Amino acid sequence: MRQKLSRGRMAPDAAIDLHGLRAHEASLALRQFLVRAQLDGAKIVLVVTGKGRGGAGTPGEEEAGVLRRSVPHWLRAHDYASIVVGFEEASRPHGGAGALYVRIRRPRLRRD
Repeated sequence: MRQKLSRGRMAPDAAIDLHGLRAHEASLALRQFLVRAQLDGAKIVLVVTGKGRGGAGTPGEEEAGVLRRSVPHWLRAHDYASIVVGFEEASRPHGGAGALYVRIRRPRLRRD
């Protein structure tokens, strides 16, 4: 699937750009986006976090932005288990290190 995405033969079903948001705002927006994507039948979505600003470390070394560090932790959290199958860094055309492909779990059908 990643190869198809990176070669342009497949596009993410939906995308959200979180960079520029505060962590709390991004967390709420991400949750709402993923729930909606699952309800809409999306299989894979793009989550843009941004790469962060250059850090105070050694030259050429970037400090990862808050969202770039936080979003993977959020996606691994128990409350996302019913929505997220997995995720990985996006290919360069879709944002590279500043974005993630998130695989969405098919919604469970409720039996009454």
